[in-house]
Amino acid sequence: METLLPFKPVELGDRAAIERRTIPSGLTNCDLAFANMYCWQESYRSEWCEVDGLLVIRFRIDGGERIGYMQPVGTGDFTRILPLLEADAAAHDQPLRLIGLTDEAAAALPDDGRFVRYADRDFADYLYRREELCRLGGRHYQPKRNHINRFLAAWPDYRYEPLTERHFAACLELDERWCHRHEGADDEAAVLAERRAIRRAFAAFDALGLRGGCLFAEERLVAFTYGSAINPETFDIHVEKADTRYEGAFAMINRLFAEQLPDTVRFINREEDLGIEGLRRAKLSYYPALLPDKVRALRLGAGEQACKRLWESCFPEDDPLFVDRFLLGHYLRRRMLAARSGEAIVAMLHRIPFDSEAGRMSYLYAVATDPAHRGRGHASRLVEEAVRAALAEGDAALFLIAADEGLRAFYRRFGFEGDIPVRFHTPDGFDFGTGDPTRDRAMLLRLDPSIPLPERLDCHLTE
Repeated sequence: METLLPFKPVELGDRAAIERRTIPSGLTNCDLAFANMYCWQESYRSEWCEVDGLLVIRFRIDGGERIGYMQPVGTGDFTRILPLLEADAAAHDQPLRLIGLTDEAAAALPDDGRFVRYADRDFADYLYRREELCRLGGRHYQPKRNHINRFLAAWPDYRYEPLTERHFAACLELDERWCHRHEGADDEAAVLAERRAIRRAFAAFDALGLRGGCLFAEERLVAFTYGSAINPETFDIHVEKADTRYEGAFAMINRLFAEQLPDTVRFINREEDLGIEGLRRAKLSYYPALLPDKVRALRLGAGEQACKRLWESCFPEDDPLFVDRFLLGHYLRRRMLAARSGEAIVAMLHRIPFDSEAGRMSYLYAVATDPAHRGRGHASRLVEEAVRAALAEGDAALFLIAADEGLRAFYRRFGFEGDIPVRFHTPDGFDFGTGDPTRDRAMLLRLDPSIPLPERLDCHLTE
């Protein structure tokens, strides 16, 4: 695919060139740790280049089709290269998406009305003072001390060792047990992706500058952790695993490893919670010193501006921030079908790919026609076009949620049927439903007649 900038995949030999920019930057974003870029390469396909003295990282958001650009790192005003980044994104038929901006960087973007910004709490990094994780002093850390004391009482002969190559096999065995416990869970794909990242880390542990620790009880590995420096004062924890049958193992490995880090490390970054309720509770229970925003920004092109205008006209009850979240996280130009009157877009629908028990499906989302142009067949033609596109891509079915009985009657004309409870699973928690799960009931158009009409739909975003 054509590109304007000399991006190349992140490889092990690129560490020095990339860290030459990231380490002195003072930025604390866990995504700027070289080991994260390299170890998650299979998922995010990270690439890098230098543009006018600035390091730029380009990657696939959530491993899908949408391209994101990390905040450029280097000296001087990074906004000077925005036109180049926008042209590079346009070469991929995408708008410019900037990911992981600090609040200051987001504020520096041009104030011309074409940038939308969104700080997603689910992706905020948790930064802790290393000294506090070592001491666990004060009443608020009493539960952690209780966990540690129970571990010490049960396994007084525990031992801690720095993580080295001779521990890798035992760590992978512990991780495999962890993965088995998550089979069938909503986050199973993420668990398997992390497993691949761990294997990649172990294959180049020293070359990546990783350091870690292992906790043993009864001569058995019960916990391990590892990470790397983001900058001289901030160390990032990439992985922490423990056998939960050993009460207090997580609290023990957490404190013991913090104690082993150099005194120059002031902060420990334990990365995001991704909106996972249990993970959020666990991270908050250690009382982070900082939760810095990682702002996402989208440069609206003509298509995105037209989409937003039509959306706000047809769905005035939707919060503008909700529309921005869709544009930032899920909009793709090639998946928006549009009808035009002259240069204006007067009708649209978005074809969003999901996997389900019945196979790959297209979800017809935000179907809208400008009130002044209704009754002219625009929506019908777009639905027919969506059916042809789904057939060409081998989809098993299309589905949608109709807002009322009048729209249900309209979609029956195309063969949509059923009143099927549907549940959406997305990496960023975006709600593709109605906002009320009890009203999320789908109609289905089966493109493969051999597929039975399901009793319910569990749909996982595949883009």
